[in-house]
Amino acid sequence: MAPWPYPLWIAHRGAGKLAPENTLAAFRLGASYGYRAYECDVKLSADGVPFLMHDTTLERTTPERGVAGERSWSELSRLDAGGWHSRSYAGEPPVSLDALASYLLRNGFLLDLEIKPTPGDERRTGEVVASACRRLWAGQAVPPLLSSFKPEALAGAREAAPELPRALLVDAFWDGWYEAALELGCVAIIPNYTTVDPGLVERARADGLRVLCYTVNDPSEARRLLAAGVEGLITDAVDRFSPDTTRVVD
Repeated sequence: MAPWPYPLWIAHRGAGKLAPENTLAAFRLGASYGYRAYECDVKLSADGVPFLMHDTTLERTTPERGVAGERSWSELSRLDAGGWHSRSYAGEPPVSLDALASYLLRNGFLLDLEIKPTPGDERRTGEVVASACRRLWAGQAVPPLLSSFKPEALAGAREAAPELPRALLVDAFWDGWYEAALELGCVAIIPNYTTVDPGLVERARADGLRVLCYTVNDPSEARRLLAAGVEGLITDAVDRFSPDTTRVVD
């Protein structure tokens, strides 16, 4: 297997617990702790602009309500995506994928980009996001890793930009999930950390797949997973884990 180009430690939604998730403020805070690889969520606005948000609806992370994907980017870009977290981040705006790419590329940071479609828009979201990534990261040695819980989104990404690496996210194992990852041409699987053991890592490696896992915030679990041979740990605990080491210190 070729060397894996992504760092071991990946900051979840930027530094999405210490700052408002999926905003540039969260990425900047993660960078202040030395992280250089990030996970975040991307979906489409009503007019087809890829932007960062985890939830289908707006109410948890903005003052508005309703389905985010039913708003135009012009509307979404004016929302407050930081005030829900704390007063100091009030007014922090949502981020387009274009703006995120500009920030990451200027700083040499890498990305695990989770395609998080509005329900019913899985394949098109994968297609649009992959096409945007092909454009934004053109000529870069290490493009984003496109991940999703939705096989339809990964199929769309493969159709639009087959050269971009893909990974299947899995919360609880479902019948045929592993075969689906292989059929989609994935380079990695990203299960919930509680489901990962050495047997899974060994099986995946035999099939040319890397194993990353989410969301690892406990030092003892991080040590267990490192011993099992995982190649990526997605974490909220950017203030507890040093991204520059493969050894975990309590």
